[in-house]
Amino acid sequence: MYVFTEGRVTERKYILTVKELVAVPADIHIANEKASDSDRTPADLVRDALSLKAEKRHEDRKAQVGEEMRTQVWCVFDHDGRNRNELVSLMKKAQAGGVEIAFSHPCFELWRLLHVKEVTGTFGGVCDQAARRLPQDFYGVAGGIKHLVPEQLRGGFVAARRRAESLRALHGEGKPLPDCDPYTDVDRFVEKGMGITAY
Repeated sequence: MYVFTEGRVTERKYILTVKELVAVPADIHIANEKASDSDRTPADLVRDALSLKAEKRHEDRKAQVGEEMRTQVWCVFDHDGRNRNELVSLMKKAQAGGVEIAFSHPCFELWRLLHVKEVTGTFGGVCDQAARRLPQDFYGVAGGIKHLVPEQLRGGFVAARRRAESLRALHGEGKPLPDCDPYTDVDRFVEKGMGITAY
């Protein structure tokens, strides 16, 4: 599995921390690990992911890889107050090209927050509001709030998934994801992409 992350630190640290906690069956590669901050917009991620997916689809077909073992390509990005129409368009392009999206509104910190408590209210696309709700001890980690340690996640996936499902249910079916506040489907990335159901 190849994943393109918008964030340089948090999403990568999340993946590495989950791998510390459990045996992850997927062979995960951070596809844009060396990309600069200016090359990490959702548009950059989707463009590069579509290109890589086409390449890997060709390789998988040539090697006659079965459906369940084919290479997955994911993009993990946030709303972060971006243009709604651009995000909707990018998500449609990704889906049409076979690229999976893990999306959070307002940001990835919402997924982290769901590991420790229920979330009520909206954020208006402002990530700092979600980050401020994280427990104070999250700020004391070496490297700051963007870094994760196993204790922040251990035993929290099932509750976080349940809370994320509850948030998604509030928005109903068919509503464009950029209009859903708060929203996250990172649990889908964990289960479908990483191939695990608990940590």
